[in-house]
Amino acid sequence: MKFSYALLPDHSVEESLSTIQLADELGFHACYAVDETWHKDLWVLFAAAAGRTRTIRLGPSVSPMLLREPTHVAQALATLDELSGGRAEAVLSSGNVGLLEQYRIDPAGMRPLARTKEALHVVRTLLDEGAITFEGEFYTYDGLFTFARPVQRRLPLKLGGMRGPRIFEAAGEFADGCHHALSYTREAYGYMVEHLRAGAERAGKDVDSLDIGAWVVFATAEDSAVAREAARSMVGIYATAMSEEQLRRNGVDPAELRPVVDAVRAGDLARGIELTTPEVAERLSVSGTPEECVAKIRDEIAVTGVNHLICAVTDRTLVKAFAERDLPRVPEAREQLRLIHERIMPAFG
Repeated sequence: MKFSYALLPDHSVEESLSTIQLADELGFHACYAVDETWHKDLWVLFAAAAGRTRTIRLGPSVSPMLLREPTHVAQALATLDELSGGRAEAVLSSGNVGLLEQYRIDPAGMRPLARTKEALHVVRTLLDEGAITFEGEFYTYDGLFTFARPVQRRLPLKLGGMRGPRIFEAAGEFADGCHHALSYTREAYGYMVEHLRAGAERAGKDVDSLDIGAWVVFATAEDSAVAREAARSMVGIYATAMSEEQLRRNGVDPAELRPVVDAVRAGDLARGIELTTPEVAERLSVSGTPEECVAKIRDEIAVTGVNHLICAVTDRTLVKAFAERDLPRVPEAREQLRLIHERIMPAFG
């Protein structure tokens, strides 16, 4: 299993760069960041990181196709690929519903899956051929070309999904894999892999050749209670993006979580955290000591065929920024990356 670091670029730029550099030195497969206005710009950050790293791959997970014009994403990816010597990749999706609401965009009327599939085709074509003539339902180009060319022969493009099943099947059929966000159980990942396989079979692909990623809220520390409290501070924020069926596949009754979601959406993060029970936080995160994290990854995630764990590391800085709580005993991201490297990654060969 590959291990990657999912960065929310809300630390100082220098701290983010030094943490990415450490992840590179420790052998993490990739560093991903969300391509959202809420955070510092990942493209600028990763351009700087490219010159300070050697092997770690870099790119968005995810880039929102309801906000980003796909040819601009292709241009940025090709440029990042040249800067990094062939280490760029991307995960595309329709976008974060909460962010889209702030742009007054209603995804329901925009056919988000169809648009994302068409955007994937546009990015793939421009990366592979350097030019595109295309008349689609959402995008139209007449001889558009670019001098931004990737180093890689085939720059990996994946789809990001949460609810399924159609996005998982589309990822299996048209993309190089899928990053499934915010799931933690055999049932949830078995569901994803089942539909990835169906899509891959339609395209004559082996599902095992795909990047099958689990994007998880993650916190680890020597003290289990400290790590779990960090995760509890963030679970409600992320849960606002989860559909009812996704919650059920993760063993959570939507009615149980509704007061948390309502509080968070109303801007009362303190109340949302107060209402998030330790039991719900444990179900909706990978958190605890390194050994406890190993057990959950092994028993609930790896067993389904997932071959890539993307750790959205929750540290003291993020908890303070998002939840306005200071938890001084929670390790910073650099320390957690070392714990993952030393005591979690070896368990998965």
